[in-house]
Amino acid sequence: MAGHWLELRGHAVLVDGLLRGVPPAGMALLRALARRPGRVVSRAELLRALPGGSGDEHAVETAMARLRASLGHPKLVQTVVKRGYRLALDPGAGPVPGGGHCF
Repeated sequence: MAGHWLELRGHAVLVDGLLRGVPPAGMALLRALARRPGRVVSRAELLRALPGGSGDEHAVETAMARLRASLGHPKLVQTVVKRGYRLALDPGAGPVPGGGHCF
């Protein structure tokens, strides 16, 4: 899924130059994933990142579905079966001006 630019901005994200609003739970997940782009983040870790302190992993799945819809590119966040989720990072891409990343 190379070729997408992603930059976190407060309560929104810039995707390919288009500012998209992201719900608070989705933003919490995106921040957790962005700390380790390209690496798998477990559902348990993502659950701890969610606001509200829910103990139900279904909350991660629900927030993830909303995040994917908000981004407009659902494949930017990949499911890694039985392990968690990861941002689909282009290994050759690094940070871009303004603190974004190419995905």
